[in-house]
Amino acid sequence: MADVPKREIENVEFVFEVMGSAGEGIDAVDLGDALRALNLNPTLALIEKMGGTKKRNEKKIKMDEFLPIYSQVKKEKEQGCYEDFIECLKLYDKEENGTMMLAELQHALLALGEYLDDEQVETLFADCMDPEDDEGFIPYSQFIQRLMSDPIVFD
Repeated sequence: MADVPKREIENVEFVFEVMGSAGEGIDAVDLGDALRALNLNPTLALIEKMGGTKKRNEKKIKMDEFLPIYSQVKKEKEQGCYEDFIECLKLYDKEENGTMMLAELQHALLALGEYLDDEQVETLFADCMDPEDDEGFIPYSQFIQRLMSDPIVFD
């Protein structure tokens, strides 16, 4: 059963219990959410490559199919870490004091990388963001810490 340690298999079983069933599996549209629930950070392209679908009830993924996917995504090098995200946001830190304009972050999330819509960005800000100061700046390191410690689930 793939090269997944016993403890991680128990975590996968729990995710299957919550998101579907051990016998029937999970819907392929939920593949990304299942991987994220297991502390992985797959891109939308990677989810699609691994068998994720855009419509519900097109396909089911059983536990024995999921474990190799989990193992492969876990080994993926294309995932960013905290330090990567901080380095990226430092580009917007014009005063080099750990802050950036909230409007610039919002623009980056809406226009660059993987698609997020306005509602998703607002949810993200509500869950992970300190209020902006009088000049429109936010401390970006706390934002990244909260974002990475508590995965946000979009409806």
